[in-house]
Amino acid sequence: MVNATKGVFISCDVPMAQYIINMNASLPASDKFIIHVLDSTHMFVQPHVELMIRSQIAKFREDNTYVKPT
Repeated sequence: MVNATKGVFISCDVPMAQYIINMNASLPASDKFIIHVLDSTHMFVQPHVELMIRSQIAKFREDNTYVKPT
């Protein structure tokens, strides 16, 4: 019997993958969204969290971008 799960494939660099894994780990067990970590740069997540992951990454990048003072 084959079990199929719908999800979103994520490919990123190692630090961003660790950030996503840390986001997942900080949630309660009922809200965890990672279905399977394939390797250090690829993972499979539940489809309903795609926008949340994108927005958290955008916020993280914005918070960690250096802007030279004028």
